[in-house]
Amino acid sequence: MSKGNLSTDAYKGVRDFYPEDMAVQRYIFDMWAKTAESFGYERYDASILEPSDLYKSKGAVNEEMVNEQTYTFIDRGEREVTLRPEMTPTVARMVAGKRRELRFPLRWYSIPNLFRYERPQRGRLREHWQLNCDIFGADDYTADVEIIALAHQVLLDFGATPDMFEIRINHRRDMQALYESIGIKEAEIQNKITRLNDRFHKIPVEEYQTLLTAILADAELVQKVFTLVTSKENVSENEIIKGLSELGITNAHIDRTLARGFDYYTGTIFEIFDISGENNRSMLGGGRYDNLTSMFSDEPVTGIGFGMGDVTMRDFLETHKLLPTTISTTAPKIVIVPTDTKLNLEAQKIAHYIRTRDISACVDISTKKIGKKIADAAERGVVYTIVVGTDELQSGTFILKNLIHMSEESDTLENLLTLLIKNTL
Repeated sequence: MSKGNLSTDAYKGVRDFYPEDMAVQRYIFDMWAKTAESFGYERYDASILEPSDLYKSKGAVNEEMVNEQTYTFIDRGEREVTLRPEMTPTVARMVAGKRRELRFPLRWYSIPNLFRYERPQRGRLREHWQLNCDIFGADDYTADVEIIALAHQVLLDFGATPDMFEIRINHRRDMQALYESIGIKEAEIQNKITRLNDRFHKIPVEEYQTLLTAILADAELVQKVFTLVTSKENVSENEIIKGLSELGITNAHIDRTLARGFDYYTGTIFEIFDISGENNRSMLGGGRYDNLTSMFSDEPVTGIGFGMGDVTMRDFLETHKLLPTTISTTAPKIVIVPTDTKLNLEAQKIAHYIRTRDISACVDISTKKIGKKIADAAERGVVYTIVVGTDELQSGTFILKNLIHMSEESDTLENLLTLLIKNTL
């Protein structure tokens, strides 16, 4: 390939984050962290690389993900490794690895980078970040209530109101018992129905019934399953729904079609749906996985958690106009503007001094005119500028210009910084 012919496009399904995009990303991450920590969750992380066997183990994720969606390769040591597509198997490995040293129950959260080879579409890319929150070592149903309440609070902290979304809840073991009550006892048949139910809201009812008929080959049984998964009978007696109601969370309900795609779920499963017409989709999901750590130990630790992706989070915020009109970037607070390039080093010395006062600052060392330098600083979101010329250096008096209010204050550098630190400018 000749020089200069490389594409400037990012790899399909991933994103470049220019400073304005990074500012939104940081806003989302910071809010995620703040809410998780307000519930007492501690942050952890791990490498994006895992041995491929972790995902191939029975019950780790699902066959479709392992066979079709993972980025898997052989490293230089002839080991098969995978870019993590999901965080839960990793955290289960970490918990199992130090099981005897940890104090349970654990409340952990992370914001990992995840990779899945799938068709890019709205809300779904090949690379994304995800808020993962988990409780380990708590069997009581109130742990399920808490983790759902945390997911609910995340949305509220971004400014959402409960009428913008709904919480759908189901229970894997309850569904197993219901299937057995109508004569479906084979685990493989139940699993096939569960995987089909995961598509219930994505396909027409007629297609669902056709696919269900292919699984069961019994028209009467097909009708019984359809009635079972769409029934609203006795759902108001669910203890998790009652627990959430006690916390003032009233936009939750039982949805027996809810399945969740991962094989590791054993009990409660839930998803939160945006119910607007523009973005009617699942935004996050999770559930209880009481046997996942048994892949590593004969002494499993119970767990429940959820994952919320940054792509769907931003779509939700934009759909409901919840993003702040101004999100601060990482632009410096002050830009020093030398009147001549010969004064660049003197300007650097002033910027260095300002930084010793814990105020971010940099120097515009370009050859642009002063007015253009100040206009560029304002466009970047910089709040203040200080012009440095020979007169200012000789007199020791500088003008601090506020680019937001278009006001000015003249004084010694020390006095200006003191006023700035006191927030009086």
